[in-house]
Amino acid sequence: MKPTRRTVLLAGAAAALVPSPPATAAPRAAAATRPYASYWYPDSLPSGSPGPGITWRSLKSWRAETDPDLAFNASSVPLTARFTPAPANATARAGQARIQSLVSFGPTAGNPSQGSATADYYALTHWAYIDELVFWGGSSGEGLILAPNAPIVDAAHRHGVPVLGNVFLPPVAYGGQLRWTRDLVQRDAAGRHPLAERLVAVAEAHGFDGWFVNAETGGGDTALGADMLSFLRELKSRAAAKGQRVTWYDAMTVNGTVSWQGALNGQNEPFFRTSDDMFVDFRWSANSLVSSASRAEQLGRSRYELWAGVDVEAAGWNPTVRWDAIVPADRAHIASIGLYRPEWTRNHLPADQRGPAAFHAADDRFWTGRSLDPSRPDGTDPWRAPAVSVADRSTVTSVPFASTFNTGHGLRWYEDGKVTSDAPWNHLGLQDRLPSRRWAVHTEGSRPAVTFDFEDAWRGGSSVLVDGVLSAPALVELYATRLPLTADTVVELTHRTDSGPVRVELAVATAEPGTPGGTPPYTYYPVTSGGTWRTTAVRLTGLTGTVRAIGVRLTAADGTPVRWRLGGLAVRTASRTPAAPSGLRVSAASGGDLRLVWNPAPGEVRQYTLHRVLPDGTRRFLGGTCQRAYFASGLKPEQGERAARFELRAVGELYTSSAPVTLTHPW
Repeated sequence: MKPTRRTVLLAGAAAALVPSPPATAAPRAAAATRPYASYWYPDSLPSGSPGPGITWRSLKSWRAETDPDLAFNASSVPLTARFTPAPANATARAGQARIQSLVSFGPTAGNPSQGSATADYYALTHWAYIDELVFWGGSSGEGLILAPNAPIVDAAHRHGVPVLGNVFLPPVAYGGQLRWTRDLVQRDAAGRHPLAERLVAVAEAHGFDGWFVNAETGGGDTALGADMLSFLRELKSRAAAKGQRVTWYDAMTVNGTVSWQGALNGQNEPFFRTSDDMFVDFRWSANSLVSSASRAEQLGRSRYELWAGVDVEAAGWNPTVRWDAIVPADRAHIASIGLYRPEWTRNHLPADQRGPAAFHAADDRFWTGRSLDPSRPDGTDPWRAPAVSVADRSTVTSVPFASTFNTGHGLRWYEDGKVTSDAPWNHLGLQDRLPSRRWAVHTEGSRPAVTFDFEDAWRGGSSVLVDGVLSAPALVELYATRLPLTADTVVELTHRTDSGPVRVELAVATAEPGTPGGTPPYTYYPVTSGGTWRTTAVRLTGLTGTVRAIGVRLTAADGTPVRWRLGGLAVRTASRTPAAPSGLRVSAASGGDLRLVWNPAPGEVRQYTLHRVLPDGTRRFLGGTCQRAYFASGLKPEQGERAARFELRAVGELYTSSAPVTLTHPW
């Protein structure tokens, strides 16, 4: 692998990483430090001193019960099952190639546990095409083993995507030292590998789904290769017992040397047999992928357990990729796709133009293709977007279901259409389950633009905006579903017409289209529209069985341009109010920086929201999280205020909020 392929993540953290003591009920027992995503060396640490903002830690010494940041870093959303609806187009296939995505969401050190005060973030939303997400990163100067932070895991799990932590043993050119490889595979007196047990314990405590093992430090020998294979077998055995996964990167060979094969062959087959799947290095060829697929099947394994690496870090959708070698259009797919660093869609934008709207425009182009409509792919587009070859998936299978189309970042925070914080933010854990097909529009006339919009929202940071001339009715697909229908089923739309008279209809189908890319057999229900936010409840009269698809149909009254906004969608039988959390307390404080912890609310909870109550009674949104702890920073007393007042609420699936639990903290 060439050095230019990887961004070396060294230093540059914004704040020091000083571990804080465990949370206690005493409010001012300790200083409040910002929690960050965890990272370690296997055992021995580098010589010298760490750079600014970096903390050197040994994984061998880690224990969940003494980790002061675990409450901030542990995912709370279980991995959700998903299904595959009829494909959005005739070329997308189910049951063949899958997609693995290797993403660096931030630096190794200084990656905040629970989001930050900027909208400039890789807010991945096209989960429907991804089967495995790798939390990429690590460096010789910071740490080599990375646990993904909780918001990413929560968002991925909500969409049915497993997330792997990363074990990166760097090439010598990047500062890799062979002693770290030996540390990883060390044995105890009984011949076991203690670091295998530690890795599985970390994944279990943090709530993610396993490990991506990338051993690229050269200089090893056959003995080290044998130790690595033994370590991997123990890791896989322990991981499988906990429902976790292990992916191997095509780098180290069985003789202990590093030699990227670009294929499944005798040099790496034992590692593949010991893992759930393998990332095939970028050196693959059309012939090597065919032989690799054949070899996998001879082993009784699926060819789609091989990820053919596609490097998009430097040029995104611009490089020439030999797509027919991976996902040919005229025969069965050869292998799966391993996308290396698709966060290019954010990183290639100029720093002063990375607003969320610009990012999503690029990200939609990357995942959907030049047509920006997965039901109508552009056959002349040289970039074969994932939506062209891979069928989308959905997790919308139970009632109640609700979405406010929150992408996990925004320029402001809205509640009931009102701004309750004017600060930009990101927190992927607050992301809703989002439409998988963005954006499939069926019309005989001109196609309007459909986008996530960040200039207004009903709740969270974004809404869906349909903008353009409607020369004929336009049906916008929203969700593929498997929702059981009863006599009490109600669908609620929260929407607003910004300009142009438009007729709005809810579209509901209880069957799928007869052919891929076809329009489901919808039944249409009129919805009252207007120039202010309104919530309309629709009973699905005349329908029985299972709701398979939900959309909206818009018809312009007089052919004038239309701007119509969708802020929320809910499918329910009855409204539910969650129980309140309890025990809200300050576990550590440093001036205006507070670590807040609480006891979780009983029953099902989507997330928690924290507000500050100002002296005039105004409620200001401070943040939200799916965890039972939150770090609030930079708080200042209002004029004449002697104590800060906080309210914490549990939020249910339908966005109903519990009664508040309150806290007063003296300045």
